[in-house]
Amino acid sequence: MDLSDAESVDMLGRGHILVDRAGRMAFGAVEVGLDCRYAADSAHFTFAGHDEMTEVCGDGDASLATDRTITDEIRFHLRDEPSFIARRW
Repeated sequence: MDLSDAESVDMLGRGHILVDRAGRMAFGAVEVGLDCRYAADSAHFTFAGHDEMTEVCGDGDASLATDRTITDEIRFHLRDEPSFIARRW
């Protein structure tokens, strides 16, 4: 899964992450709900949802950098492990 290409990330709408207690994440054809746990400058989450029509689940970690970007690593169960850097928009 290539998350370095903006066209792929925004395939079905603007790629985004909403990080709150019951957040969501969407990029490419992936749309998942998040269950988040927080520390001062990081979060760990599990997720479940769909990639196209395939059910997906997994977990991930997000860290807040001093420049206010989020570095994220996502681990799909038995699939890809993409990472990316997100900026507030």
